[in-house]
Amino acid sequence: QVRLVESGGGLAQAGGSLNLSCAASGRIVSMLAMAWFRQAPGKEREFVGGISWNGGTTRYADFVKGRFTISRDNAKNTVFLRMNSLKPEDTAVYYCAADSYLRDYHGQYDYWGQGTQVTVSS
Repeated sequence: QVRLVESGGGLAQAGGSLNLSCAASGRIVSMLAMAWFRQAPGKEREFVGGISWNGGTTRYADFVKGRFTISRDNAKNTVFLRMNSLKPEDTAVYYCAADSYLRDYHGQYDYWGQGTQVTVSS
């Protein structure tokens, strides 16, 4: 079993930055691809970005390219989401997910955190 715990959400102004963390525990966490998704009220959960098990591959949704950066520290079983140039439309609950492969569809991930709220004011 894999347990994921997100932290670092909060309130930011447009143009500002926030850093999210996802602490993972459980079996072979360092061998899993990790991803961030988000879900705004009334909207479907959407892929933000992800990183392969060794950090060699990252993938981002077009709407965050150049603004968000994903990294991981396998020694600490932690994945990070650095969010810069935040926009009000980035407001959502952000979820960390893990699975064997890096994919961009939420239905293909077996493990999820509880989510952390990010609110960006204009």
